[in-house]
Amino acid sequence: MWLTAGFWGLLSGSALVIGAAAGYFLKLRKQTISFVMAFGSGVLVSALSFDLMDVAYKEGGFFAVSVGFLIGAVIYTLASNYLNSRGAKNRKRSSRAQMSETEKSGSGLAIALGALLDGIPESIVIGISILSGKGVSVVAVAAVFVSNIPEGLSSASGMRKSGRSARYVFTVWGAIALLSGLGSLVGYAVFGGFPIEVTAATTAVAAGAILAMLVTTMIPEANEGEHEWAGLVTVLGFLVAFVISKIGEL
Repeated sequence: MWLTAGFWGLLSGSALVIGAAAGYFLKLRKQTISFVMAFGSGVLVSALSFDLMDVAYKEGGFFAVSVGFLIGAVIYTLASNYLNSRGAKNRKRSSRAQMSETEKSGSGLAIALGALLDGIPESIVIGISILSGKGVSVVAVAAVFVSNIPEGLSSASGMRKSGRSARYVFTVWGAIALLSGLGSLVGYAVFGGFPIEVTAATTAVAAGAILAMLVTTMIPEANEGEHEWAGLVTVLGFLVAFVISKIGEL
């Protein structure tokens, strides 16, 4: 089962490489990138609402979920702010806003670590979802996969414009895809022996981190282009994930 968890994490993480390839090699319009990012944001908001927080609440109760949710947001924000100060602030932006190595030494590593930080909570959630005994959460895998495409796409586009090489870009996203698989494996292996309240709180921690990541990195990029339509596209992404979650319950 731990290998199964690793497989699903790797599968969802592979979407980062797919998105990075599109962002690096295709000259996409800013409007297209914004729309894709908005759709991915909607998908994640739906997933963390119905497939993470709701399930965690039913398993762990109000207190554990509330504390976990806030802790996840605090940890993510503090770590993200530190990496931002090292040059990773605009790691999800497709414009020329990303710092190059000449502008700030070490920014390349900071961007890579920031991208890893953004993906850790998602991969752990996939591994934990298998602990229910009902198999992997299809909604969680689908949501992470769909949202990873615009994340990789937008960031890789910005990396190319700031002068990063293809070798750097695909090394970063390839490594993060592999670590996503490892994160899911660890999520399953480590939390399998803990009480259900602990796994519920951990799921809430991941949900808090994901929501903080959305507001900090993905939603600003979604509003960079034709932002008049960003809200509608986000709603569409939310609806698609919501429908998938309800179909899974049938």
